[in-house]
Amino acid sequence: MTSIQTVGMLSIWNKGDPMGAIIAFLYGITSYLVFFVTFLYAIGFVTGVVVPKTIDTGTVVPASEALVINLLLMSIFAIQHSVMARKQFKQWWTRLVPKSVERSTYVLFSSLALILLCGEWRPMPAVIWQVDDPQIAMAVTALSFVGFLLVLSSTFLINHFELFGLHQVTSNLAGSPMPTPRFRTPLYYKFVRHPLYLGFIIAFWAAPVMTVGHLLFAAVTSAYIVIGILLEERDLIDMFGDEYRRYKDRVSMLVPWRRSAG
Repeated sequence: MTSIQTVGMLSIWNKGDPMGAIIAFLYGITSYLVFFVTFLYAIGFVTGVVVPKTIDTGTVVPASEALVINLLLMSIFAIQHSVMARKQFKQWWTRLVPKSVERSTYVLFSSLALILLCGEWRPMPAVIWQVDDPQIAMAVTALSFVGFLLVLSSTFLINHFELFGLHQVTSNLAGSPMPTPRFRTPLYYKFVRHPLYLGFIIAFWAAPVMTVGHLLFAAVTSAYIVIGILLEERDLIDMFGDEYRRYKDRVSMLVPWRRSAG
């Protein structure tokens, strides 16, 4: 792409251009809707409820083939999710995509990577454990839903609409600047630094029937979450400095217990 083509593409989204702001807003809304539908499907995919294809259904292939495909799918999601979230990538990316739609584009790409994972996942049906008591099995499934609820509610505690790009495109449409980020620790964040990620871990591991495929998914995503936290906290320290360092010393990462201030 030449510099002239790049300038032409960016001019479509220009903050001073009302039509560009409307296009950016519609793009942000579309990205959010794609995310929301994908997130709901992913809940069913993991819990095995309602959706036509789950983590334990689909075409069964040899275990080695399933392992390679599933690891590749999770790697695609992890690389996209991590690389596009880094400050250095954002600085390069916003030369091509305006800042107002940078987050919406991240959300859209993440959703597409998750759609690919759910659609192409290969089941590995050998059972590791199974809860036979129906009431206990129902309670375990309910715990998984609680995990997903913790994920969603955590996003609203910080800023759901900014996290998923709607705040940015709305501010751009209104011609108002985005507010300066403030460090806050509402509700869950007083007990663990990453309740959103804790919710995912609970949701992925609370399974009344744990197959090899589900175990692979839970283990790899949990490892990725820990790596992602380390990368994210490096960015948070760059952004908030000593304020975040003190928070990190005071509050645990994922397990809700408080450290000694000393």
